[in-house]
Amino acid sequence: MTDPVGRAVEAIRAGSAVILPTDTVYGLCADGYREQPALRLFKLKKRPESLPIALLAAELDVILDAVPELRGRAAVAARALLPGPYTLVLPNPARRFRWLCGSTPEKIGVRVPELCSEAQAVLERVGAVAATSANLHGRPEPARVADIPSELSGKVDAVVDAGALPGRPSTVIDLTDREPRILREGAVPAAEALRLAIAAG
Repeated sequence: MTDPVGRAVEAIRAGSAVILPTDTVYGLCADGYREQPALRLFKLKKRPESLPIALLAAELDVILDAVPELRGRAAVAARALLPGPYTLVLPNPARRFRWLCGSTPEKIGVRVPELCSEAQAVLERVGAVAATSANLHGRPEPARVADIPSELSGKVDAVVDAGALPGRPSTVIDLTDREPRILREGAVPAAEALRLAIAAG
């Protein structure tokens, strides 16, 4: 099969890892609904399993279907900020997708990026994926496929190349407390992200 979208869909369904472009950097992705494909991402990028990775989808409603407890206040805030270059840390009282949540199973990180047509097509067919940046842990996040270390690119079953991306990772906002907190400044400056998060809440 020469179609990169089709290859990526088949690989995710088979439990393999793929590389997809987002609106920030290239992401290392696998089936988010099953534990073993998601755990493989930690091993590939040498990331400690105590650290969380995100549940990523093309539409927020896909995430709300997977984590129905988010409907309500969390969903209102998420709809105000997504799609966009954010990872939102939201309450996860039912402790769903524990394999993504690291040492904080009561919280879950969700991501709905603005996607190119190829990545959109992949996610529309597979639903939500486990996603983390396509770098080795602690190394720079890749803005181009050529920036992805061979230790990763050589061990995935599909790569969707969308050319050069902005190159700054998503801004991470924790919305689990009364006041939002910026956990990582990224594509959106912290002050702007905080203002938008407060307005969304």
